[in-house]
Amino acid sequence: MRLGTQAVIDALAEATELGATTIIGGGDSATAAKKCGKEEKISFISTGGGASIELLQGNVLPGLVALSDKE
Repeated sequence: MRLGTQAVIDALAEATELGATTIIGGGDSATAAKKCGKEEKISFISTGGGASIELLQGNVLPGLVALSDKE
């Protein structure tokens, strides 16, 4: 694990502890959080990097719309 990656994961975990909502998107990033033992200290982790970015940008994700339409 690279030191920069470790530092970012540590900073996210600390921010979460201080009350921030933290999000990691992408398989490599999710794996890094797990390797650091910090996956439980992050608010939300997704392996869908591109989808995470789309969601954060406010775009509609058809799969989520389809799930939310079901009752």
